[in-house]
Amino acid sequence: MERTTCCVVGGGPAGMVLALLLARAGVEVTVLEKHGDFLRDFRGDTVHPSTLSLLDDIGLAERFARLPQRRVTAVQLPIGADRALVTVGNIGALHGKYNYIAMVPQWDLLDLLADEAGREPSFRLRMDTEAVSFLTEGGRVTGVRYRTADGTTGELRATLTVACDGRGSLARELPELGLEGFPCPMDAWWFRIPRREEDPSGLVGGVGDRFFTALIDRGDYWQCAGLIPKGTDAERRAEGLDRFMAQFAEAAPWLADRTHTLTSWDEVKLLDVRLDRLRRWHRPGLLCIGDAAHAMSPVFGIGINLAVQDAVAAARYLVGPLRAGTVGLRDVRRVQHRRWPTTVATQGLQRLAHAQVIEPLLAGRAAFGHPRRAKRMTELVTDSRWLNRVPAYFIAYGAVRERPPKESLHGSGR
Repeated sequence: MERTTCCVVGGGPAGMVLALLLARAGVEVTVLEKHGDFLRDFRGDTVHPSTLSLLDDIGLAERFARLPQRRVTAVQLPIGADRALVTVGNIGALHGKYNYIAMVPQWDLLDLLADEAGREPSFRLRMDTEAVSFLTEGGRVTGVRYRTADGTTGELRATLTVACDGRGSLARELPELGLEGFPCPMDAWWFRIPRREEDPSGLVGGVGDRFFTALIDRGDYWQCAGLIPKGTDAERRAEGLDRFMAQFAEAAPWLADRTHTLTSWDEVKLLDVRLDRLRRWHRPGLLCIGDAAHAMSPVFGIGINLAVQDAVAAARYLVGPLRAGTVGLRDVRRVQHRRWPTTVATQGLQRLAHAQVIEPLLAGRAAFGHPRRAKRMTELVTDSRWLNRVPAYFIAYGAVRERPPKESLHGSGR
C-alpha cells in the first residue's frame, strides 16, 4: 500500500508551490501530474508582484531573475476615445521592490519550483500519473486511485488530498461542493505571430470591429489572444482564416504584414473561458485550491497569482496539523475562509470588466455603454492618482497579502 502525508493532485503553479512549501517544512508530500512534462502552450504566464515577493521570501528570486522574461508595469483596457488603451492599473507607481509583472513561460517557473522541491527528501513528483478517482472511507477522502501513461493503475493513500488540477478537477464532480458559474461574454483564440526588434515590448492590446486582442511579448514572437463573442468559434472559423487575419490586422495594424505567417486553423487554439467557483472548497480529507476551487477569466492575467496565494495560505494553515498528524475539517475550512474574500472580489472585478468593457466592445458598442460615459471614465481614472493605484495594488497583490510559513523559508538542501 502506497502512502504519503499530503497528496497534491496537479503539478501547476498552485500544486508545485504548495508542495515546495510543505516539503521544506518536513511534510511528506507527493505530487501527481498527468503529463510527462510542463511544456504546454498558452498557459497563464503573468507573474505578479505577489508571486515575485514569495519567490524572494523563499530564496528563489535570483534563480527566477535568470529566466527569460519581459516586464510590464501597467495594465491597460480599451476604454478611451476611439477605443484607445487607457492605463487602469499603474503597477510601476507602487512602492516596493517588485513593481512590475514578469512575463515568463509557465513551464520555466514550474521547472524551477520542481527542481527546488526535488532537493527535499520528503518531496516526490510523479509525472505521467493521473488521479482518476478519490478513495473514501467513512465519508472521508483518504487518497486517490491513479493511472500512469503505460496503463498501470494503483492507489495512493494520504492524510490530506489537495486538488490543484484546474477547472477540470475531479473534485468539481462532487455535488456537495456546489459549483456556481457566472456568464462570460467571450472565448479566446490563442496563436503566435513573429515579433521584430523594433516592435513594442511588454503587454500590448488592440481593438477592431467586435474583436479585441492582447499580445504578450515573448522575445522572438507574440503570444496573441483574440477575444471573440462566447460560443462563436465554429461560426467564425467557417468564415475563413483570411477574414480572421483581416480582423486581427485592423486591431493591430502594425502586425498586418505578418498575418500571412498563420497558415492553418490548427495553429489557433480555443480557450473556453469560464468564470466560476465552488461554494465549498473542502470535505473531510480534501481541500481544493487554485482553478480547482475558482476558475478565473483571463482578464488582468491574475489567475496564476491567485492560485499561488491560495497555496501559500494553505501551507501556512496546514504545516502544523500535517506535521502533527491532526489535520481536520477545521483546518481546511480556515483556508477557504482566508481566501474567499479575495476570490469574490477578484471575480467581481472581472465580471465588471466583462459587462462594461469586453461585452460592449465585442458587440460593436463603446465601453461603458456610451462614448461620453467612456470618456468620463477615462478622465476619472487617468486624473485620479488614488483610482489608478488602488486597482494596481489589487492586481499586484490581491485583497490580502499571504506570507509563507516560517518553517518553509529554508530548505534542507540549501
